[in-house]
Amino acid sequence: MNDIGIFNESNKDIELLDEIEKLVNYYVNYLKLENTVFNIIFVNNETIRKINREYRNIDRETDVISFALEDNNTFPKGEFRVLGDIYISIDKAISQKDEYNHSLKRELCFLVTHGLLHLLGYDHMTKEDEKEMFDLQKELLDSYGIKE
Repeated sequence: MNDIGIFNESNKDIELLDEIEKLVNYYVNYLKLENTVFNIIFVNNETIRKINREYRNIDRETDVISFALEDNNTFPKGEFRVLGDIYISIDKAISQKDEYNHSLKRELCFLVTHGLLHLLGYDHMTKEDEKEMFDLQKELLDSYGIKE
């Protein structure tokens, strides 16, 4: 059993939350994740900027920040894998969809996918890691029907 929370803490009405839930459930099945717990929290630019400043010492908004609890070896292991939280700026997603000339659905699906892969331990700090993460990211999006 998986427990996935999707929360809108922004000041915007996000009509795609049902679609995001379908996407996440698809990924859970596709990746064969079992007994996982994680949250996706939509926030505004002001909130994600505060989070970015406090936890990453970067004083600007960003599109997605993941807090992967499994990266912290002091977090207790138990019956469930408590993966962590994904924060997504809806404001940044809206501006990026225009910048990249694609739909808000595609942008949000991309950000959720990227954030989830970080929770699962993928990263893009080296060329090899980046290739592995981005290849899986593309595979997931393509298999769900989200094309570039």
